Amino acid sequence: MAMRHPRPHRDDVRIALAGLLGGLLLWGAGLGTRPAADPIVLWSGRWPILLPLVVIAGCELLRRTHPRTGLLVGVAALTVDTVTQGNLVTVVMFTDLVYAAVLYGPPATARRVLWISGALTVLGTVVPFAVWRVPEALLIGVVVGVVAFTPGATGWVVRNHRDAAEAARLRAEQTALLAEIDRVQAVTAERARMARELHDMVANHLSAIAIHSTAALSLDDPATSKQALGVIRENSVEGLAEMRRLIGILRDSSGDTEPAAAPTLDGLASLVEHARGNGLDVALDCAHTALPAPVELAAYRIVQESLTNALKHASPGRVTVSLVQRDHALDVWVTSPFGEVRRDGPRAPGSGAGLIGMRERVALLQGTFEAGPGTEAARTGPHDTTGGRTWTVRATLPITEGETA
Repeated sequence: MAMRHPRPHRDDVRIALAGLLGGLLLWGAGLGTRPAADPIVLWSGRWPILLPLVVIAGCELLRRTHPRTGLLVGVAALTVDTVTQGNLVTVVMFTDLVYAAVLYGPPATARRVLWISGALTVLGTVVPFAVWRVPEALLIGVVVGVVAFTPGATGWVVRNHRDAAEAARLRAEQTALLAEIDRVQAVTAERARMARELHDMVANHLSAIAIHSTAALSLDDPATSKQALGVIRENSVEGLAEMRRLIGILRDSSGDTEPAAAPTLDGLASLVEHARGNGLDVALDCAHTALPAPVELAAYRIVQESLTNALKHASPGRVTVSLVQRDHALDVWVTSPFGEVRRDGPRAPGSGAGLIGMRERVALLQGTFEAGPGTEAARTGPHDTTGGRTWTVRATLPITEGETA
């Protein structure tokens, strides 16, 4: 199948027609660029002027699609026009071909046209003056510069501006793309954060509901069942309130409603009391000064999730919570009984999304985290008195100097 050549641009067709009609108008009026008696005229008469005019008008159709071909043919047409009486429009259209070759041609062609036109301008200035030794000889170089070098230099300037505008447009598109990627990542991170908030806040209440409902169903004691139902109702109400708050934050897109304040370590006592109300034996040892808000929030969530895991999975016994502040770090210890065999087998107090969420929070603060039985944390914890039969969660949260209140 034969390759189809691109059609000329509509603006190129208009330029070619306008140049041809203008040249014919000057030709019909008998206006030429030099008289027939001029020594350079080798082909006198009116009709020879039309040949280079028509050829160079046809070259204007190639100024965008084939600029190099148009320029080469235009050079030949201008040479023929030079040995006739000449037409001003032919010269003007040739300057447009030089401009188009630099603007629309390949970069190598644009550089060559500039070098060649510049060299011709210099030669057209120096050589005639050296031969004739008259000041008027310098005008030849001026004419060559106006016809060849000036349109090429103009095309080079326009080409640079066009390339700069294209580069700026590409950078703007890349910036918009990166902004969209950042927005998607921010949305994803916010959804993950909300999922962790949902797990941290609601899982504790649901775990208490499950445990006490099991106790109410297992024991045939009206007093115990009534107490269990009371705890179930309290946790249900609190869990629903947390759910409504989180759903309200997710639904609100106006930004008018501010989310609830982030919990701090001042709320640990209330958190421990709530865990005790759910049947967990908890001992709290918390000594700290004012801390940065991210550190307090991370420590609170770690203790909250650890107590939830202990409520669901730990063996009977005391759970100890200890917060020790050092010079540049806050150590968080939560130790719960582990290893006692129940009817359903030994239970590990913590796994899945809970530990993943705690690790992520510590990693965001560039701290260290470890959890498990028989770990270094379990052997060196401040409250470990069971010989290592504990499940210990230890987090070290760095405190950047100057951040504390």
